[in-house]
Amino acid sequence: MEAILTWIADNQQMIYIVILMIFVGIEVIGHVPSVLHTPLMSGANAIHGVVIIGAIIVMGKAEQHNYVALILGFLAVVLGTLNVVGGFVVTDRMLEMFKGKAKNSKSQDPRTK
Repeated sequence: MEAILTWIADNQQMIYIVILMIFVGIEVIGHVPSVLHTPLMSGANAIHGVVIIGAIIVMGKAEQHNYVALILGFLAVVLGTLNVVGGFVVTDRMLEMFKGKAKNSKSQDPRTK
């Protein structure tokens, strides 16, 4: 218990910054119009590529017997990859809404008559 209290005392400023960033993030996301949520979130998900690279670096530098670092790195790679793919899928679906309807038959085209 004393080790935890010592860690908190040593990292007090970092803890304050994380808590402040949580509140700032909630305020920023809360004031985004609903029309912009899909492109904003799909772009943010694509940024998760940085998490994937960081997790690969952590796994590469971890000792072979440090199973916690290896498991956490593996989970970060898997979840980061799912988030990146999900971001691109959402973006693709969003862009599909703006494409025009394709005409299936040539008989509907007035130039072919």
